This record gives sequence, structure tokens and C-alpha cells, in this order.
Amino acid sequence: MKFHLFISLVLVLLFSTHVYCKSDIHIGYSLTLEVPVVYSAGFTGRAFLIETDQTVPNFRAALSVEPIKGNYSCSLEVFLGDVKVWNSGHYSQFYTWDICKLELTKDGDLQLKGPKDRVGWRTGTSGQGVEKLEILETGNLVLADGLNRVKWQSFNFPTDVMLLGQRLNVATRLTSFTSNSSTFYSFEIQRSKLLLYLSFGKRNYSYWEYKPPNNRNITFVELGAKGLEVFGDEYSQIAQIPSSRSTQPLRFLALVNRTGNLGLYFYSPENGTFEAAFQALTTTCDLPLACRPYGICTFSNACSCIRLSTKEDGAGSDCNEGFSGGFCGNGPVEMLELNGATSVLRPASKRVNVSKEACEDFCLRDCDCLAALFSSGMASGSNLRECFLYAVVMGIKQTERGITGMTYMVKVPKGTHLSHGKSGVKKWVLVMVGVVDSLIILLVFGGLGYYLIHRRRKNRPPTDNNT
Repeated sequence: MKFHLFISLVLVLLFSTHVYCKSDIHIGYSLTLEVPVVYSAGFTGRAFLIETDQTVPNFRAALSVEPIKGNYSCSLEVFLGDVKVWNSGHYSQFYTWDICKLELTKDGDLQLKGPKDRVGWRTGTSGQGVEKLEILETGNLVLADGLNRVKWQSFNFPTDVMLLGQRLNVATRLTSFTSNSSTFYSFEIQRSKLLLYLSFGKRNYSYWEYKPPNNRNITFVELGAKGLEVFGDEYSQIAQIPSSRSTQPLRFLALVNRTGNLGLYFYSPENGTFEAAFQALTTTCDLPLACRPYGICTFSNACSCIRLSTKEDGAGSDCNEGFSGGFCGNGPVEMLELNGATSVLRPASKRVNVSKEACEDFCLRDCDCLAALFSSGMASGSNLRECFLYAVVMGIKQTERGITGMTYMVKVPKGTHLSHGKSGVKKWVLVMVGVVDSLIILLVFGGLGYYLIHRRRKNRPPTDNNT
């Protein structure tokens, strides 16, 4: 059975209601979408193939053509309602022209092809007795033989979403890519804890973690109806990250590519949308990329630029990617302290029991180091002194009032100062932001008090002077 289709934005709606009608397709099936000759950023071509027999929202599998950075990508996708929960091209896009073709070959290999039968993606299941492609009620897309034995499944290739009932073993992860090709987020399952990472080049920085009680080891995690369940060595549940906002069962866990936040989501029949029942990070300033590079997230959840300059006209770094030309071999450098600042990012390695001066020196002698964070241990109530080195100036936020012992330092060309420009910040800017916050609070409560007193006087009954 073959279909040759040109899918436009209008025809997508037609195919979403007429092309798919069952939960499986068999060997020999193929479907072809024509790819537009002219690139259009607003174009999406999609033909739904199969769906589950469930109440809305149900699972659907589709062949899709989408515009990505000047090219057209051809991929096989799984949707839960309108939410994309799996994509064959998540890690490696298959770019094509003229046609995008899906074929389940007679020898059981599922393939995506371009012109001249050029194969861009395949399951590699030839000769394994595959008879059909099927979508299960869990959202798992599987290739099965005549005895319904699974030969390939999408659950073994996680992307940025984990579905209800899906398991992730130790050393596996979910990955979400940002619009910046040099950074991405990941949710990783390690033996001792669960972690969220921001990866920049070859370096990883953690920004959230969860440890099971009593330091117990993790074997795998599974998404249950009431939370993310953590299992130990005996395959018994040892912990759970619970759903806290709804009596509705959870439907999926997602690592959001826009913010890097991890969330558990349920379907709200009243609103007809998916809503978060849990989020790992609850405040803006705890997000890894809340602000641009060389920016600070303040108590007001707003971003303020660290405007560093080496000339009186303010040339230098102004909330951009950094100083042009780098530091290696470009003259002397120094470390500039930002009092009252810290970073939500933690490098994979650190130096312990060192002085602040030694921490500065480590960064100064490292060409790739752009910033350093020194902790004297006072913030955690310990005597452990720690030094963290960074190849990025990101994730900076104000420290909470009253917390001391943290010193954030930025590498700059010698003679650099914090400029007086409108978008710049001086050494006292963090204190000033706190003062402004306090003044705003006083004004709000003062105005409220004045209003209540004025209203009380207005409503007071007049005094009767007659006796």
C-alpha cells in the first residue's frame, strides 16, 4: 500500500482525521510526503499513521516534514494529544529534499528515505521476523513479530520525555537541546542520585539533584501515576518524587528545552491542557540560563548586566558571550569579585581545602577558565573550603540575605572596571537592588495602610453633639 502526498498546512488537518484509523501497520507498507522546493519557516507537513484506541488525549504516530535551520527534516514522531513525546530525529536529524518516505520493508526493517532511496534512519531489524509496527496504549512504538515479541521499541531510545510506565536505568538520560547549538540540558540517573546538567562544549554543570534517603543506591526509575518512583538494588521502591497538585494521574515527565526545568505533567479535563504537578525548580533565578552570559538574576527575578569595560567609553563585555579575543596570550588578566553573588551551576569537579587566593590563581592560570566560585563553608555550616572553576559566566544570582562565605569572581583583562553605563552594575549594585526591593515592599504596605486608615475614617459615623 503506497501513498504519495503533498502535505500543506491545510492538508495536515485532513490527514489528522482521515489517514490513521488503527493501531498497527504491516510489512510492505510505505508512505511518501513531498517536500516543498522553496524553504518556508512556517511550513509543517504531517501525516498521522496509527493511533491508540483511548479517550482523548490518545497516542498517535506520524510521519513529519519540518523546517529546521534552512533545511527540511524527515522524521517519525509520537504525539500524546498535541504534545510531541518521541522523535526519531531527536539526536540526529535526517535532512532531505523532494520526498520524505517511511517504509516497513518486507524483511522487517523500518526506514526513513529520501530521493533515490537514500536511507536516513532505520531500526536495523531486517531478518528478525518483524511483521508489524504498532503503537501501544503506553505510547511505546514497537516492531513485533508474528508472536507479538518485541524486536524494537521507542522506549529504548528516550529523548526529552518519559511516559507513564516507562523505565530509565542507571547511566541513561533524557536530553533537551537549546536554541544555542553549544549548550544542552540532560536529566541523568546515577547510582547515588538524580541530576540535572547544563552541558557547554565538553563541560557539564549540575544545577539540581535528588538523593534517596539513607544514601541508598539507585537501579532504575519509573514514572508512576502519582510520581517518579525510584527503585534500589533489590528492585524495591526506595523513594518517590510525588505529584503534588492534582488527583489526576501523571501522563509524562519532560525536560523543557526552553528553561532546563524538569516537570511532571497531568492532563486537566477541565482546561483541556497538560499542566505541571511538580517542577524541580520553582524560582526563575534557580534556572541555569535565567539570564544571558554576564548577567545576574536579582531578588526581583529580573536580570541585570555585569558591564565590564577596559576603556572609558565602556567597550568590553556587556551581557554578551564575553570579551572578544579570549584571554590566552592577550595580556595580563585579573579576577574581579562580585560581592553578594553566587552561581546555580556546579562543575563536575572541584578543588577542596584551598584558600580564596589559591582559587583565584587556579582560574588565572587556566586559559579556559572564565570565572570561579569560592566557598568558605560558612553558608553550609561546615569548615570545608571549596573552589569551582567555570568555562562560562552563566547561572549567576544574588545570594540570599544574610548568607556569607560565597565569593564569585570573573576573569577580566587587567585594569577592567565595572562601568557606570545604564546597563552596567557597580560593586554595590547587588546591595542597591536589595534596597530597591525593600523600598517597593515598604511603599506597597505603606499605601495599603494609608488606604485602610482613610477608609476607616470615612466610614466612621458622625459624632452627635446634641445632648
